[in-house]
Amino acid sequence: MRGFGSAVGAMVAAILWAASAGHALADVPNLVGTWSGKNDTIGDVFGLRSRDRTVHITEQTDRRFRGYFTYEDGRKDFFGIIFPDDVTFAWVSRTSKGEVHGRILAPDHIAACYVEGGAEATAGCSDLKRTGEKAQ
Repeated sequence: MRGFGSAVGAMVAAILWAASAGHALADVPNLVGTWSGKNDTIGDVFGLRSRDRTVHITEQTDRRFRGYFTYEDGRKDFFGIIFPDDVTFAWVSRTSKGEVHGRILAPDHIAACYVEGGAEATAGCSDLKRTGEKAQ
């Protein structure tokens, strides 16, 4: 009888996990849209800098997304992922030496922070609000 109880418990746990996994995907935050705000950075090469930043997240499939932003050296394309906590995200670019880690602060408010080590080490964060319509 002891094995039967364990089997039932494992089955109930599997059902609850499957139900919560399906529910979690339905509730994944939508990041598609245009996000604008201030970017504040620090580093030895460029010192302290503050400038406007606009990020375009152009497509999203479940937790995966891609987009781009423009800056003084051109355009940077990136792709990223929303973590299962539905709050934390990260993105990377083929041409960057660092990576972005972010948090969803509200449905139309995110913070995205870039860190890069090495000779041109820099760290900075952007406080961004959605300025365009979000995709449905």
